[in-house]
Amino acid sequence: MVEEKKSSGMDIDLGNLCSERAYGWAKKTFANRELRFGMPVKGLDGSFSNLMNYGQVRIAMSSDGIGTKIELAERTGIYNTIGYDLMAMVVDDLAANGIEPTNLSNILDVNHLDQEIVDQLMHGLHDAAMVTGLAVVGGEIAELGDRVGGYGERMHFNWCATGIGILPASVEPVDGRDVREGDAVVALESMGFRSNGFSLVRKIMAASFGPDWHAEPHHDGRTWGEVLLTRSRIFSPWIVSMREQGISLHGIAHVTGGGIPDNLARVLKRHGLGAHLDELPPPLPFMTEVQTLGEVPEETAYRLWNMGAGMLVILTPRDANLMVELLGREGCPARRCGTVTGTPGIILESRGAEAQTLEFKS
Repeated sequence: MVEEKKSSGMDIDLGNLCSERAYGWAKKTFANRELRFGMPVKGLDGSFSNLMNYGQVRIAMSSDGIGTKIELAERTGIYNTIGYDLMAMVVDDLAANGIEPTNLSNILDVNHLDQEIVDQLMHGLHDAAMVTGLAVVGGEIAELGDRVGGYGERMHFNWCATGIGILPASVEPVDGRDVREGDAVVALESMGFRSNGFSLVRKIMAASFGPDWHAEPHHDGRTWGEVLLTRSRIFSPWIVSMREQGISLHGIAHVTGGGIPDNLARVLKRHGLGAHLDELPPPLPFMTEVQTLGEVPEETAYRLWNMGAGMLVILTPRDANLMVELLGREGCPARRCGTVTGTPGIILESRGAEAQTLEFKS
């Protein structure tokens, strides 16, 4: 039975502390650009991306990687979908501050080169870029020998990227400043685990089906490896579209590591607010199957995985209804899922394998 966060190979709270420590050192460099182009804009501390002032335009940056989901590609031999995962992890962090992604640069660390795999990876990244509407403008492939490990005998790799986005001087970032008690929360639905929590997923699969768990048949006709490789839905084009159509977005949480409670709390903390989430989308069936196989407690599942909600958007109830209608027309499944409350903390009506009321302190 999986009971503790550390059993997944991840300690979420320690990860948050390490991120705070790293960002603390980074902030000490901000003075280098005081009153000069590139000065970080104040007010986005602890947000999903950072914003820098270049006069009439502000440029945002965000960096991320795919993590251990890469092993699913190595196990299945399917390499042309994880470009979507890499794209989503980076550009949806930019979108969480209301920023339009424009460019991306990536770095691929490999043990040895395999031209076919590199071609498939970049084909997938190209397809994801076409969905996002940005240009991939740079990259690096570094051969690192046995410093890079992985599954099987073919090329092993780690893949990360940095995204750049723009925000005109006349447009404010979405940073939680406008969030108010009584606002509605809209959930944009995910297609699967996206690119978080796979250390625990892989551990559960190995314990349940043995070392070749990726080849185990799933009841939907695919293998478990193919099911878990399900690509990430990229939300940034819809966020950009909503802003262009005049929808006022008060706050946005990209649900990655830390799950719903940690990421939503980052948006609500500015005014000491909380939320009651009572109509969240249900997790994908294979997500609850993994949860059941690993006997993962509901609280752990909602802190480690997105559990069906890849992004949460805060706005007025009226705009929330309009946004759900517009997103439905544009092909993005979304629903009103809760309300902002005046009391710090998040109350979450879970919908996993053991549905219950969960309370998370801010």
